[in-house]
Amino acid sequence: MILSIGLAFFCNPALAADEPTLKAEKVSASAWYVQGASALGSSVNQNFISNAGFVVTPAGVVVIDALGSPALATRLVAQIRKITPLPITHVIVTHYHADHIYGLQTFKALGARILAHPAAKDYLNSDTARLRLESSRKDMAPWVNADTHLVAPDEWIEGEKELSVGGVLFKIKPVGPAHTPEDLVVYLPQEKVLFAGDLVFRSRIPFVGQADSRHWITALDQLLTFDALTVVPGHGPYSTQARQDMQLTRDYLVYLRAAMVRAARELEPFEDAYAATDWSRFEHLPLFKAANRMNAYNTYLLLEQEGR
Repeated sequence: MILSIGLAFFCNPALAADEPTLKAEKVSASAWYVQGASALGSSVNQNFISNAGFVVTPAGVVVIDALGSPALATRLVAQIRKITPLPITHVIVTHYHADHIYGLQTFKALGARILAHPAAKDYLNSDTARLRLESSRKDMAPWVNADTHLVAPDEWIEGEKELSVGGVLFKIKPVGPAHTPEDLVVYLPQEKVLFAGDLVFRSRIPFVGQADSRHWITALDQLLTFDALTVVPGHGPYSTQARQDMQLTRDYLVYLRAAMVRAARELEPFEDAYAATDWSRFEHLPLFKAANRMNAYNTYLLLEQEGR
């Protein structure tokens, strides 16, 4: 069924005409990525709203994140096959949000070894994950459907790990709890490329959700210590101004907390605090209207808890 859904757009002219563009772009000598849309997930975009990366080594291909549907993962495999016939040996999951993991089953079927942080166990066994998948099967059909399922890792990465594939070194570093409890980043020291997952959003408002924004800021401080020349964010175009773009995400989170902290601690109504805040620095960014109020409200609640 994975194959039939993955090939559906070839067989149905209407779907093929509307499919979102998915094309691998080279970011260094051996690293590539595909860029998702700055949009909310839908059946129209096949849930292609996040990025995924891959690194071609002499012994095989290492993929970072699996995209938001099996169909997208099938298309990502097709992009990889245009570059190399070598096997896909590993998939490193930066975190277990739906737009990054619903393609895992495609790579699992190809024999890839999946790596993730053990904090993802809580999500995999949660009602949140089950209900999100049920909802996605309706909202993202036919790309996410009854055959789409959650895939657990083959290996848990609890501490810092160095993975060598074909002589290429991958430094895997846990940085959560931040955007999620299970955040991982992947660094290629030979080429100074950092795959930052959703620790970094570029050219759009970050999705804060239930994130621990205080620790997220600390995690970004850790990323700023890497000697990265290129950063591939979880969302948005890759950057050769790594420090500047990591700093922008950090600045947004700092501003969000500063805007809400007094109101939360003095029990000022959220709506009053939100209306009194000057959002002009960020309101031009994509998804500001869709995400900023929710980000601010969740931050307000988090700061209430921190102040107790």
